[in-house]
Amino acid sequence: MPADQRPLAIFLMGPTASGKTALACELSDRFPLDLVSVDSALVYRGMDIGTAKPDAAMLARYPHALIDIRDPGQPYSAADFRADVLPVMQQISAQDRVPLLVGGTGLYFRALQQGLSDLPEADPAIREQLSKEAEQLGWPAMHARLAQVDPTAASRIGCNDAQRVQRALEVIELTGRPLSELQRGGSDALFPWRVLKLALLPAERHLLHERIAQRFDAMLAVGFLDEVRTLRARGDLHAELPAIRAVGYRQAWEHLDGDSTPGEFRDRGIFATRQLAKRQITWLRSDVGARLFDPDRPDLLARAADAVQLFLGASGESAHNIAPAA
Repeated sequence: MPADQRPLAIFLMGPTASGKTALACELSDRFPLDLVSVDSALVYRGMDIGTAKPDAAMLARYPHALIDIRDPGQPYSAADFRADVLPVMQQISAQDRVPLLVGGTGLYFRALQQGLSDLPEADPAIREQLSKEAEQLGWPAMHARLAQVDPTAASRIGCNDAQRVQRALEVIELTGRPLSELQRGGSDALFPWRVLKLALLPAERHLLHERIAQRFDAMLAVGFLDEVRTLRARGDLHAELPAIRAVGYRQAWEHLDGDSTPGEFRDRGIFATRQLAKRQITWLRSDVGARLFDPDRPDLLARAADAVQLFLGASGESAHNIAPAA
């Protein structure tokens, strides 16, 4: 069998607040890696605090492709991500470097590697009907309906994620088939890169929960609510946009609408972030090809670097002598 001549790529995945960005930067100091963000919220400009976006100093030292590429008023999809990331990866590979894709949006990773199914176009009439039903019953009840007909999709979608619940129910109405079944279709074409998958999976869930709470409090301390006030002041954004539906932003928007006290807002934001982490962990556990690392182990960097070194075929000495990304 001929040797696999495809260029190399690395996926660094993990739940929110697991330390993916820090590890990615440390690995890029050791190996010829260029960083690419895989995050559905980091694509938006002006959404910095609530997304835990790397600050300007970090981005200057460790540039990330696909950060700040959209206005919050513009929806961004898995299809958009795939269209954007493939030429970025090609350019990196052409420069004899290795793309390191880092983030927690599992749908984007899956869309990139497996392709996208041929899903039906949106149907305004069905969407309007589903919206009317949701006004009467609430989105948690609509999510419960989805769980009866497509439990796989429901397990990946939050009970208050109106946009995705609506889309999953709409697909069933249009095709008679579950969204999760159609999404498994994808593409049979061989992915153009050989991929090493690294996944940060905390062994002690309570430690992740503590970090999530600490990070949310830190966001509040540096002006997260002021950031959302600035977004609201534009006048053209609303609560149903994908950007504003991002975890933390939805709860902040509702709080500024008067739907919660400061304490309730904090609790809801932390709870929603923990629920996101739970879904991300469930997705990671289903990826049998990923190498799992506990982010709370003190030897995380050494173990991850060993895996990358073996994948790249570099000796220990040469790996440490490679200049970091410019």
